[in-house]
Amino acid sequence: MQGKVRMIAFATAAGIPLMLPGELHAQQQPPQFPNMTFFITSTNPGKGADLGGIEGADKHCQALAARHGTGGKTWRAYLSTQAEGDKPAVNARDRIGKGPWQNAAALQIAASVDDLHSDKNKIDTEGGLAEVGRRIPSRLFVPNRHDILTGSTDDGRAFPPGKDMTCGNWTKSGEGSAFVGHHDRMGLDDKPPSKSWNSSHPSRGCSLEALRGSGGEGLFYCFAAN
Repeated sequence: MQGKVRMIAFATAAGIPLMLPGELHAQQQPPQFPNMTFFITSTNPGKGADLGGIEGADKHCQALAARHGTGGKTWRAYLSTQAEGDKPAVNARDRIGKGPWQNAAALQIAASVDDLHSDKNKIDTEGGLAEVGRRIPSRLFVPNRHDILTGSTDDGRAFPPGKDMTCGNWTKSGEGSAFVGHHDRMGLDDKPPSKSWNSSHPSRGCSLEALRGSGGEGLFYCFAAN
């Protein structure tokens, strides 16, 4: 106790601002966005396109949202899965709720599912914010991280079975491929796929290194379904 008193006295005399334990905790708390209902993940869980299946991707969305004040909502990853055996396909558009959705800056991204899958949505360099409230590096940055995992067609549905477009329904981190979108709506040309936020091209592989090789980081979209 005497040591703490001496420390406080020294700091006060030296003009050093003191920070109480509660104040330190408040300063370290991540930014809070209680009204956020859409974001792009700022990080990959760690295994490239192996997200632990679509359930693991949902858990990642939920955990990131909880850190920023929106854990009370039910979060879903915007990912499709392909039909396999007796398991039917899952369409990304069918699992994210009805909208509307807004980002961390309170910008409405889309009013409804149909609005989201139209040219009217606001997913772009400025609107496609991460859960931390920051932009995801676009094609104009080095490194470029505009490839966003979706495994989806441009209308938000799963690809037919056969050719793998989801890295084994989000369970592979080696060989394979996953379809990605460009959150910045930029590409090597002006053709429609290059400007698609959810369906631009297949990845070069499923590992984090392969995803980085084509301009990604294994990130994906998260939406509050309620």
